[in-house]
Amino acid sequence: MAIVLVVVVGLRAWTVPYYALTPGQATRVSSLVTIRGLRTNPHHDPILLTDVYLQSLSAWQWLIMHFESHVQFVSAGQLIEPGVPSSELINQGYLEMSDSKTAAQVAALRSLGWTIPSTPVGATVTGVADPSPAYRAGLAVADRVVGVGNSPVTSACGLISAVHLLAPGTRVRLDLERARVSASGVISYASPRGVWVRTGVTPSAATPSGCPGVEGRDHSWLGISLENALNYRLPGSISINTANIGGPSAGLAMTLTLINELSAGSLTGHRVVAATGTINPQGQVGDVGGVAEKTVAVQRAGATVFIVPSVEVATARAAATPGLRVIGVTTLNQALAALRRLGGQRPVSLSRPR
Repeated sequence: MAIVLVVVVGLRAWTVPYYALTPGQATRVSSLVTIRGLRTNPHHDPILLTDVYLQSLSAWQWLIMHFESHVQFVSAGQLIEPGVPSSELINQGYLEMSDSKTAAQVAALRSLGWTIPSTPVGATVTGVADPSPAYRAGLAVADRVVGVGNSPVTSACGLISAVHLLAPGTRVRLDLERARVSASGVISYASPRGVWVRTGVTPSAATPSGCPGVEGRDHSWLGISLENALNYRLPGSISINTANIGGPSAGLAMTLTLINELSAGSLTGHRVVAATGTINPQGQVGDVGGVAEKTVAVQRAGATVFIVPSVEVATARAAATPGLRVIGVTTLNQALAALRRLGGQRPVSLSRPR
């Protein structure tokens, strides 16, 4: 008995490099949305976003959960970039959600006829390798680089171009807007300040950036992954409360909800519709993870239609019961067309687009 007890205690204390994905909650997006300065529809069709629970595992949990249904095991390597510490995973998820909310607003308003201009404002850090020059200098996920030395930076390729030909070991000043990420995932920025970084030698495994005018591998290396930072000029004020929810997979559901809130009639034909998939400002829908577990969650919430990225249709249908209709799309326009075929109305903006 003592040996068994020791083995069980050991398994509970011993962590494994795997995470468990299990069905999360399906939530009405309209309950999370606040809109000011734009006319809104008084009815709120039930459009659901769905998440999954992501849990790090002890060896004991990993063993026991193999006997449970609706569990998907993923390795740490599937969740984070090579060389990026797992401690960045939460803030990466919150940055992805922040980007997704912005993209949802832009895509929704553009689909309703609004012209939404954008201004490039810098390069946002999406990952920091450890060890690396950037890690030693204290750079973190969601920080925004707006200058190198005395020159402004307005894009990821702008930053790469500025350091591409520097000799390894060069001490360079980055003008950095530090990100503050709250415990619930709200991101805000401090005023720019200078941070000194000594560049390193580019690892042999590094791939070319693909930036125009930047040929071959970089001479110097900072150890960060980047995305373009853009400011969009949006009408009115739209906020979506996604406290403690990370990742980009709610993008399509948020976009459909905003279109429904800002237009006349019923987008869904008053059906209970759930959606998952990333969205970009151009209205393209991308694939996501955990679709089988999300299918279980939306069925439990009473959805009769589940819109998913086209590449995930087979996965969703395999987990669905006969009462759930699964529709695959690659664009927002396809999703809107599918809803019209089910009895939904073509969206017409309640406020006059500009």
